[in-house]
Amino acid sequence: MIKQALISVSDKTGVLDFARALSAMGVNILSTGGTAKLLADNGVAVTEVADYTGFPEMLDGRVKTLHPKVHGGILARRDLPEHMAKLEEHDMPTIDMVVVNLYPFQATVAKDTCTLDEAIENIDIGGPTMLRSAAKNHKDVIVICDPADYGVVLAEMKTTDNAPGYVSYDTRFMLATKVYAHTAQYDGAITNYLSSLGPTKAHASRNTYPQTLNVAFEKVQDMRYGENPHQSAAFYRDLHATEGALGNYRQLQGKELSYNNIADADAAWECVKSFGGFDQAAACVIVKHANPCGVALGTDAVDAYKRALQTDPTSAFGGIIAFNVEIDAAAATELAKLFVEVLIAPSFSAEARQIMSAKQNVRLLEIALGNGVNAMDFKRVGGGLLVQSADSKNVLIGDLKVVTKLQPTQQQLQDLMFAWRVAKYVKSNAIVFCGNNMTLGVGAGQMSRIDSARIASIKAQNAGLSLAGSVVASDAFFPFRDGLDVVVDAGATCVIQPGGSMRDQEVIDAADERGVVMLYTGIRHFRH
Repeated sequence: MIKQALISVSDKTGVLDFARALSAMGVNILSTGGTAKLLADNGVAVTEVADYTGFPEMLDGRVKTLHPKVHGGILARRDLPEHMAKLEEHDMPTIDMVVVNLYPFQATVAKDTCTLDEAIENIDIGGPTMLRSAAKNHKDVIVICDPADYGVVLAEMKTTDNAPGYVSYDTRFMLATKVYAHTAQYDGAITNYLSSLGPTKAHASRNTYPQTLNVAFEKVQDMRYGENPHQSAAFYRDLHATEGALGNYRQLQGKELSYNNIADADAAWECVKSFGGFDQAAACVIVKHANPCGVALGTDAVDAYKRALQTDPTSAFGGIIAFNVEIDAAAATELAKLFVEVLIAPSFSAEARQIMSAKQNVRLLEIALGNGVNAMDFKRVGGGLLVQSADSKNVLIGDLKVVTKLQPTQQQLQDLMFAWRVAKYVKSNAIVFCGNNMTLGVGAGQMSRIDSARIASIKAQNAGLSLAGSVVASDAFFPFRDGLDVVVDAGATCVIQPGGSMRDQEVIDAADERGVVMLYTGIRHFRH
């Protein structure tokens, strides 16, 4: 039976209605500061913690709830007579529910104008202490740190199947576990911030990479296995997943996603999102083993898909396909003809879902488009973690430098920009032939750039696509002229690459000799 609750929240979302419901059930409410004022001003009976303990708030509010009458009432085990006798001896009623959320430390330090003093004052002390105390004694105390759980608790307290005010042990345990995750993340954010400050301790000069790095993720699901059947795996979602990130997916149908499905789906989704600024409304990306094997723009989803499929229909079998527009009935009809593991789009029409329902194993993922990118990329290595900023750079036409005698036409410029966008998402060494806003041949992940060039041209030949007049993107510079000669021999008339080789002039001279256009981006896109 819940007789007394302590409510002290920074985020006051829903707290007034929750307190009213508790009060209506006869629960005595203790509170502090702004929360107590909010409740009292709105007619909810509340006792200030200072009146309850007989000890005033002090030190500008730094000390409010750090008192034995508070923590004794929370931590006492109800099943131990000696604990209950001590409470009675010292006139300490039990506190059966703790509702606390913490000072907004992360929101405070996210502001450019934040100072170290402001950050320090937004480090909560009493809140985490009460949460941890209540979570430790969750067998007897209900603890809530998330306003989203108010309804869950009230629903159980109001049920007629149990005594009034009853909350199941499973729910108490879940809430306690949530608290420890919350306080760990809170302390981790504080550590990240403080250890990012340089010798001057200036907020503006903090290091992007803190001395101690804490990250937090929540498990979405266990996988049947990892990359291979002998490996176990699980998928964890970033607690603060960016807008439009794969982690925000909603699965509409299909088997459970596998480890490889998620890795490949991320590659497809990130690539297709990058075509938001192109003239055509629809983009389609087909990925196999983390590499785009067909990319195209079209007038609509089905047009983009048909064009993307032409690049490498063999590799597309069992692939993952992403769109930046809704999948409609026409697109679904065509897609249903191919064995596909995953389809990703911002939305699926009702007709498309009906068509795909005949393919129950196909996983349909709906993800809202967004411009957000991960702030950091992580890669686990033996005994450590590599951390880098995300490769969010998109080269614009104004960034390009023509280094040959020949100048590109407007159509070539458009195709070059398309090819460069695709090459960014192809494993290095990457060579991508394109024309008329579609891929014609993709060479990926080879140890030698010249081998990638040869493979890309072979892929085009196998698909029956002509490379005459095509453009080529190379994700990094040509170290020798031989790679350039291969792509020109295959039919390319325009090349885009970063530049930066010791033999740049040799390659430029070769381009002039062969009568092709070459542009430098000044940016490379290695992808390992």
